[in-house]
Amino acid sequence: MEPEKSIALRPRFEETSLKSSTAILEKAKWLKKELVADYQIKIIDEHIYFYFSKHKRTYYSPFLQIELEANEDQTTTVKGLFGPEQLLWTFFMFLHFIIAGVFLVFAMMAYTHWSLNQPMGFDFTIMGLMVVFWFALYFIARENRKKGIPQMHELEDLMRLVIH
Repeated sequence: MEPEKSIALRPRFEETSLKSSTAILEKAKWLKKELVADYQIKIIDEHIYFYFSKHKRTYYSPFLQIELEANEDQTTTVKGLFGPEQLLWTFFMFLHFIIAGVFLVFAMMAYTHWSLNQPMGFDFTIMGLMVVFWFALYFIARENRKKGIPQMHELEDLMRLVIH
């Protein structure tokens, strides 16, 4: 996978493993015990989550979630999702909703001022600032993802140990 070329902030991928989902889960359980110093691996049903341990984790460190789907021919379809730390992602989504809310409030105020033939300059200024803030959030998130790309490759290598 090449996250450097992806536009998405949370890149997804899908591939097929020749191993069964049971064998993959067993390998993940074994690695969970072996690599406890460097990685955290959580297994919930058919989902495996790969994190960095506390001493290797930074605010831009990614995590990797894979979902296993057993196929009839004893192979497994592996669907993966890279993402930022859940706390950071939640914070970014919160900021997006705040910005969208402020934009909508001032859009309604601009419409009201327009219908009453009152000045609308302040309303459009705030709306413009919200658009600038929204783009700034996007580029900040892209920069954080760029910083985390080496760790994404590290998690991808760990995933390949599990699924192949």
